[in-house]
Amino acid sequence: MNNRSLEHSWKRLMKNVRKDKYLLLLVSPVLLYYFIFHYVPMYGAIIAFMDFSPGQTILSSQWVGFRWFQEFFRSVFFRRLISNTVILSGLSLIFSFPVPIVFALMLNEMRRKTLKRVVQTVSYLPHFISLVVMVGILSNFLSPTDGIVNQILVRMGKEPIDFMGDSAWFRPLYIGSGIWQSFGWNSIIYMAALTSIDPHLYEAARIDGCSRLQEIRHITIPGLMPTAVMLLILALGNLMNVGFEKIILMYSPATYDVADVISSYVYRRGILGAQYSFGAAVGLFNSVINFALLISVNKISRHLTQIGLW
Repeated sequence: MNNRSLEHSWKRLMKNVRKDKYLLLLVSPVLLYYFIFHYVPMYGAIIAFMDFSPGQTILSSQWVGFRWFQEFFRSVFFRRLISNTVILSGLSLIFSFPVPIVFALMLNEMRRKTLKRVVQTVSYLPHFISLVVMVGILSNFLSPTDGIVNQILVRMGKEPIDFMGDSAWFRPLYIGSGIWQSFGWNSIIYMAALTSIDPHLYEAARIDGCSRLQEIRHITIPGLMPTAVMLLILALGNLMNVGFEKIILMYSPATYDVADVISSYVYRRGILGAQYSFGAAVGLFNSVINFALLISVNKISRHLTQIGLW
């Protein structure tokens, strides 16, 4: 690129900056937030390759290379952590991803606006319940001694079940409570996508004699597809990210065999065990896997559907 081209590009950039200066000013706090709290801390990821301990600076710590990665790969928990993370995240995606879409389609077909608003409001409420409160509700309802569910089972002549302490029930409870808490809130973006569909398409379909189901199949669902595909790409890109907050609130040593995931293991060893370098190494490994998944899924989506994040 010659000097004239560089000068032309610079002038065009400055012209755009002057034209959109108020928009740039409006978005600057968000950019500063991400730069300060998301990009600057990336410097600390190098402790994954060091023997860091509190009291030392990062750069003064001893360089150990891939020691912590090798220790994690050789750990007796490695296979269990990977399988639990993939299974729990995969099942959550399979069962929870379609629910907001179906719910948005059902709301879109409701003709009574008052009832529609009430249903929407009620569906949003669980999103604002904290995880601690939600898990507390589960524990109270499913208590083997005085929980309402076990009281009903006893009155039916059955033995009470320790739901929270039984590994067979952990995944259904984790996934089911997640769907209940998030489906209404997640449906907002699909409702917004539905409003962008040209109403003239529905009018033309009715003139051609299409039924409501045919309108949904040939107009509504195709109109939702770009949004759904992009959200699916993001969800698959976070396949290995299972938040430890809900896990540590729900699990116990009796359910470690199905509940212990990478993030909870990092929390126990990295934070509680003060093995910060080991925890950083496992977290970095997890992030690299997610990044590779995001790139791969986006590329596959571009090839199959021509829809992608970039």
